[in-house]
Amino acid sequence: MAKGRSHDRATWLLALPFALLWAPGLGLAGMGTAGLSFLVGGLLLSPDLDTRSNATRRWGPLRLLWWPYRKGLSHRSVLSHSPLLGTAGRLAYLALLALGLAALLSFFGGPPPQELLGWAGRLWREQRPLVLSALVGLEASSWLHLIQDGDPMPRLPRLLRRR
Repeated sequence: MAKGRSHDRATWLLALPFALLWAPGLGLAGMGTAGLSFLVGGLLLSPDLDTRSNATRRWGPLRLLWWPYRKGLSHRSVLSHSPLLGTAGRLAYLALLALGLAALLSFFGGPPPQELLGWAGRLWREQRPLVLSALVGLEASSWLHLIQDGDPMPRLPRLLRRR
């Protein structure tokens, strides 16, 4: 299992080659989106957000947002360290936090959650190739992390393991 520095080093090292893969189809915008999302996925949305990790510390004072996530999942669980499911879970967690915050701030004149969902839908309709390159970048950095850990398949939840 790799240490945090090894994960970070590999993320920085492979972000540019990953971004260059998107140049033929999406040009500079696709390269920038894919490369940046690869960095964000590896450095801020790492599968290790279920522990006290470098990724957690990078959130600064906002790391408290990840406390319920960390307490609700055991390290290397199927919900944090699975291909596709892990990244989807972290993005869903962030989306729920954003919608909850929007609901609270709407009382003070902020945009209501429905407006945020409308913006997200419009972004998906108008910039689908870039959104997909961002999602693939997030997932690719997660796969890099899982492969470095030596086993991209996580442990089963305690309830499903045989004794």
